[in-house]
Amino acid sequence: MTVISAGMVKDLREKTGAGMMDCKSALNETSGDMEAAVDWLRKKGLAKAAKKAGRVAAEGLIGVATAPNKAVMVEVNSETDFVARNADFQKLVSGIAEVALATDGSVEKILASKLGGTTVEEAIKAAVATIGENITLRRAALVTVKSGAVGSYVHNAVAPGLGKIGVLVAFESSGDAGKLSGLGRQVAMHVAAANPLAVRPEELDQSVVARERAIFADQARASGKPEAIIEKMVEGRIRKFYEEVVLLAQNFVVDPEKTVEKALKDSEKDVGGAIHVSKFVVFRLGEGVEKETTDFAAEVAAAAGTQ
Repeated sequence: MTVISAGMVKDLREKTGAGMMDCKSALNETSGDMEAAVDWLRKKGLAKAAKKAGRVAAEGLIGVATAPNKAVMVEVNSETDFVARNADFQKLVSGIAEVALATDGSVEKILASKLGGTTVEEAIKAAVATIGENITLRRAALVTVKSGAVGSYVHNAVAPGLGKIGVLVAFESSGDAGKLSGLGRQVAMHVAAANPLAVRPEELDQSVVARERAIFADQARASGKPEAIIEKMVEGRIRKFYEEVVLLAQNFVVDPEKTVEKALKDSEKDVGGAIHVSKFVVFRLGEGVEKETTDFAAEVAAAAGTQ
C-alpha cells in the first residue's frame, strides 16, 4: 500500500485548492498518483484547476532581443535571485540574447557564438568564476515571420528586455510593422496574464482535450442525466474550456469586451492588412525545474549535534 506523506497532501492542496482531508482521500483512492488525484478531486467537484502550472523554482533572468521580422528569448539560470540583480549578470544575459538573434535559436549554436571576444559558453564559465554561482543557459526560442512583426513583452522587468516572464507573439501580416509591434506587445502581455495553451482549438494537445472531456462526462453522469443530454453538456463544457485556454477565444485583457480574435480583426484597418497569429512562446523563469529545498532548522540542529 502506498504511504501518503504530508508533503504529498500539501502539494496536492497547493495545486487544487481542495481541503486537506479531501486531498488525502484523493491520494489514497489513486494510490498516490498526483495527476489521477487531481482528476479525482475535479470529478467530485472539489477542485477548480483546469490545467497544471509548472513549478517555478530556478532563479536567474529571461532575456529578450528583437530585430525586424524576428525576436529571440533565452533563459539563463543562477542559483539565487541575488545574482539576477547583479549588473554583470544582467549584462551577460542581454549579450547572450543579442547574439542569439543571429543563430537558429538552439542552445548549442548560441553557446558556440561569439560574445565579447570569446564564446558564449566561455563567457558563462568566466561569470561562474567571478560571481561564484552555477550559471547555465537553460533554453532559447527564436520566432520569425516572413512578413509582419514579432511582438514581445517582459514581465517583472529589472532592466530593458530582462525579467521573470518573457513572451513572443508572431504576427504574419502585410500591415505596418511598427503598429503590428505595438499590437503584438499588447497580445504578448495578454498571453503572460491569461496563460493560453494554444492559438486555436485544433492546435491544442489532444490528450489534454480528451482528459477534459472525460472529466466533464463523469461529472455529467453523476447528475443522473441521460447519455444524449450528457453528450450535449460535455460539448458545451468543451466550448467553455476553449474560451478559457485558446488564445483567440479568450477575452482580451486590454479590452475585455472583445475576444483576442475580434480585437485583432478590428485592428486590421489601422495596421493596413490582415493579421494572422502564427504562434506564441512563453518562458516563465524556472518553470518545470524543481529546486532543492532544505530544512534550515534541521541543518542547524544537526550542526549543533542535537539530531
